[in-house]
Amino acid sequence: MHITVTFRHMDSSDALRVYAEEKTERFQKYLSEPIEVHWVLSVEKIRHMADATIAGSGVTIKAAEATGDMYSAIDAVLDKLEQQVRKHKEKIKDHKPHTDEPAGKRFTQTAGSASQASPLKGPSPRIVKKENQFLKPMSVDEAAMQMDIGKNGFLVFTDSATSNVSVIYRTEGGDYGLIESRAK
Repeated sequence: MHITVTFRHMDSSDALRVYAEEKTERFQKYLSEPIEVHWVLSVEKIRHMADATIAGSGVTIKAAEATGDMYSAIDAVLDKLEQQVRKHKEKIKDHKPHTDEPAGKRFTQTAGSASQASPLKGPSPRIVKKENQFLKPMSVDEAAMQMDIGKNGFLVFTDSATSNVSVIYRTEGGDYGLIESRAK
């Protein structure tokens, strides 16, 4: 777990930093590695504000709170974060497929038309994971180098030569495929 604490409009305090880091450690049991937590602690007049962002396990969770005391603001943010992390964990548990049937066998073709599909028993497909990606402008070669570095099977980027959104993905043979978007 990687924890950073940033102080704004106040002197940095080792006691506050250690307090936030120790209290944040309890989220390790809910999320799998790697987990990044960024705290922003700030003071505006008499308001002590704590803001935290957790990024890990394909999810980003944010919470903020303002109170009269920095320690109580940190505790309030931790309560909010724990509530959101538990909700996320339960949502993942509930979305696991409950059928023994492979996902590809869920639809069959009807005799009348090859383009129609009728659902077999079981729930309809749902979105179980949402991921935000920032479209960084880069060349196709640079995107291929990023794929070599990363573990993902695909990368969404803005092609610097055409300014169009493109997707590069890893094929079964280990090569790369490229999907380019074009406006009509």
